[in-house]
Amino acid sequence: MTIYHAALPDDWRAAQAAGGYRVSTRGRTLEEEGFIHASHDHQVAAVANRFYADVDEVVLLAIEPESLDAPVIEESPTGVAADETFPHIYGPIPVAAVVSATPWRRGAAGWVFPPG
Repeated sequence: MTIYHAALPDDWRAAQAAGGYRVSTRGRTLEEEGFIHASHDHQVAAVANRFYADVDEVVLLAIEPESLDAPVIEESPTGVAADETFPHIYGPIPVAAVVSATPWRRGAAGWVFPPG
C-alpha cells in the first residue's frame, strides 16, 4: 500500500542529488524528529491543508513501504491509541523507494487530492 509525503521542491531536489530523503516535516529533519511523517491517501489533502496552507507548491512523494530499509509504524500524533494513526517512517527514504514525485500546486480551494 502506497504512502505519501509532501516535500518542498528544494528538499526533494537535494534528496535526489544525495540519493535519499531525510526531511521529517517542514523545517525539521529526520534526526531532529526521529521519523519522517507520512500519510495514507485519505489523509493527504487534510495534512496538506493544515501544514502547507501558506505554500503554493509541493512535490507529493508516493512511497512504497516495502522498498524502505526502515520500519514504518502506524502511530497517533496525540499518543492516544483510539485517535487516527499515520505512518511514521523511522529512517531515510531512498530515492528508489519513491514510485512517483508529482509536482502539486495549491488551488483556490486549497489542496485537493489527487493532484491534477
